[in-house]
Amino acid sequence: MRVIAHLRARADTAYDNTYHHKLRGRIWNALDGTEYDEIHDKDRPKGFTYSNPFPPRDMREGDERTLLVASPHEELLANVAADLKDNRELNIGEMPFHVDSVNGLATDVGEPGTSGTIETGTGVLVRIPPWRFEEYGIDTDHDEAEFWRPQHTVEPFRNQVENNLDKKHDLFCPDYLPGPSETSDDLFDGADLIKTFSIPVTVTQGQRETWVLSKWRFDYTVRDDHHRRHLNLALDTGIGERNSLGFGFVNITEKENQRSGQRERVDA
Repeated sequence: MRVIAHLRARADTAYDNTYHHKLRGRIWNALDGTEYDEIHDKDRPKGFTYSNPFPPRDMREGDERTLLVASPHEELLANVAADLKDNRELNIGEMPFHVDSVNGLATDVGEPGTSGTIETGTGVLVRIPPWRFEEYGIDTDHDEAEFWRPQHTVEPFRNQVENNLDKKHDLFCPDYLPGPSETSDDLFDGADLIKTFSIPVTVTQGQRETWVLSKWRFDYTVRDDHHRRHLNLALDTGIGERNSLGFGFVNITEKENQRSGQRERVDA
C-alpha cells in the first residue's frame, strides 16, 4: 500500500540529496500521538519507507515532483496522508514544496505466474555483520559491520536482504505463514547491479556518517501466493536496512499481464 503525493516547488532550489532526515521527521510528526508513535525508539524495522522527491534534479518555482510513502499498515498511511492534506507546506531540507494532491495507490507484483521487474528507487543499505566475515571470505582490519560492495559478491547481499525481510515478515505478517527464508527458492530470479555510491547521512540530530549504498534491478516470476506475499512485503517496507530513513525503496517498473501476455510499464 502506498500514498502518492504530487508536489510543486515553491521556489527555485537545488536538489538536496541529504533530504532523508528532514523527510523522516515530517513522517514521524504525522504519526505523533498514534499507536505507531511508540515504535519510534525501538530497535526494529519501523514498517514504512518512502521515495525521494522525484525526479531528482534542480527545480524552478512551479516544477512538479512526486513523493511516495509505502507501508503494510493502511492506518499509518492514512495518518501520513491526513497530515499532508492538513498542512500543505512541505519543506524537505532546503527544498520547499506545496502539496497539490494526496491519493492512495495499490501495488501488487501480480498473481502466480506473473513476471516483472523491480527497481530500487533509492539506495539500498546492506551491512555485513562481522560474525559472517569468515563465511564470505571478507578480510578486514576492523570488527564492525562492513558496507556491502561489489567485491563482496552478490551472495552476502542476497542473504542479508532475505534475512532482513524475514524480520519484517515476523513483525508484519501472520505467524502461521512461512517467511522468505522458509522457502528453497530465491526471492528474485536475477539481480543486476546498477551502481554503488556513497553519501553523507544524518542518522540522528548531530550524528552524520558516510554510508555506502547500491542501486539494483531485480527480475521476478511469482511462484505462488507465499512468494507473492514476500515480494509485496518488499514493496511495502523496502529492502535492506534503515528503510524509515528512505533507503531501499523499490518500485515495479515492468509487469507482464498473465492473460494478455503483454509486458507493460508501471509508473510507480
